[in-house]
Amino acid sequence: MLKDSTYYSYICTNNERSPRVFYTRQITRDGSEDFGPYTSKWRSNILLDLIRDLFPLRTCHLNLSQENIEAGKYKVCLEYHIGNCEGPCEGMESEEQYKDKIKQIKNILRWNFKPVKDHLMGQIQFYADQLNFEKAQELKEKMIAFEDYQAKSTVVNPRIENIDVFAVEIDGDFAFVNYIRVIRGAIINSHTEEIKLKVDLTEADILETTIPSFRDRFNSNAPEVLVTHTPEWVPEDVKITRPQRGDKKSLIDLSIKNIKFFKLHFYEQQAKYLKKPTHSDRILETLKSDLNMKKIPYHIECFDNSTMQGSNTVSTCVVFRNGKPAKSDYRHFIIKSIDGQDDFASMKEVIHRRYKRMLDEGEALPDLIIIDGGKGQLGAAMTSLRELQIDDQVTVIGIAKRLEEIYYPGDPVPLYINKKSESLKLIQQARNEAHRFAINFHRKKRSQRVHQTELTQIPGVGEKTSQKLLRAFKSVKNIRNADKDELATIVGPALAQKLEKHFRKN
Repeated sequence: MLKDSTYYSYICTNNERSPRVFYTRQITRDGSEDFGPYTSKWRSNILLDLIRDLFPLRTCHLNLSQENIEAGKYKVCLEYHIGNCEGPCEGMESEEQYKDKIKQIKNILRWNFKPVKDHLMGQIQFYADQLNFEKAQELKEKMIAFEDYQAKSTVVNPRIENIDVFAVEIDGDFAFVNYIRVIRGAIINSHTEEIKLKVDLTEADILETTIPSFRDRFNSNAPEVLVTHTPEWVPEDVKITRPQRGDKKSLIDLSIKNIKFFKLHFYEQQAKYLKKPTHSDRILETLKSDLNMKKIPYHIECFDNSTMQGSNTVSTCVVFRNGKPAKSDYRHFIIKSIDGQDDFASMKEVIHRRYKRMLDEGEALPDLIIIDGGKGQLGAAMTSLRELQIDDQVTVIGIAKRLEEIYYPGDPVPLYINKKSESLKLIQQARNEAHRFAINFHRKKRSQRVHQTELTQIPGVGEKTSQKLLRAFKSVKNIRNADKDELATIVGPALAQKLEKHFRKN
């Protein structure tokens, strides 16, 4: 069992008249044939997709006995109409044709590729002879996809037919064992495992127990096993070799290298477990991994612009520390360098102002800068950072709203983070917070502009005084026609004199 209490994955061809081929984690002893185990579900799914593309099979659970088919008990479903099945439920595909496909599928799962290629080539030639060139071309495309999958296997040496490779290393209280399976010159499986040592054991002792168990788990019957240490006991039908040079020695070196990489990751995970990271630590660690950053982004700043038809253009900066908003550090900016609507120039100005001031005041730069926008806004921000010569000191990304695409400076291809990822949710939270803060600030500025009257243009008359006068006189026209004594009863003699002087002048 795996650490999450599940079993390794297998691909099963079940024991039915028209067998189904499917992914499973449970081995059943009912005559079905299970291939695996696969240490990666992703890898087994790729293989299943290839098989279903090459050989359309049924996925239903119907009892396709000869009697049921002859009685017309079943009708073809949508899978038949879209080309994923050839209709064995209505007898459109004979039992012999179906079993021939299952035979070729088993060859693929056993990594016996030559018979499959011969079968496909025979089918291509058959349809070409029948002048059915469309079908022949379709099979040719499948043949190319199959050869592409075959080419992705790590080729060692075609002369190495069927070999298992074992390496072991003891480090403190743990032993690390790596297993590599080689069939017809290609590495088809690799698995590394740590073993907690409770008694004193040598490397040879560990291999003595792990070789049989790993071979049984991965259904291996290889006649030769390459090892780093020679165990005292091995099965009689297995040849144990400890190579010193050549391709077999290269396999041993690869197995040892696998152990070193596994150990590095294992001890990193151990250290993280001992530190007992918080929820925020986990999210920030995921964000660091997703964005391929060198350090954890404890300090994040996000920028957004807000404008309406080029008026009252403002920009905001929101700050997140340890994955949470630090509202006391939020900043808003009124754009000064441009008239009208220019989102790129606005972003360039605000980035320059923000980090020029931080550099002048000796403040620490953020670990991550998020720009709300696509490549254009990101490019404008990078221009300012280059002018300040800090573009290589921070990680900068842009997030485009439409598909939540993440852009890096100078890279036209966006990064797509899993929509359910906590790291993407943190980026979205920062973006939404910057957007909210920008809109609120923009509304405030717009409201101030709406409430401005001729009165507020007079030195000494603010918004509150203006409202007081309008409540008393109802309109600016009435205020203009009022005498100084009437105005003085509302705002005092000094301001009344300013008002009279202003209206007389205008």
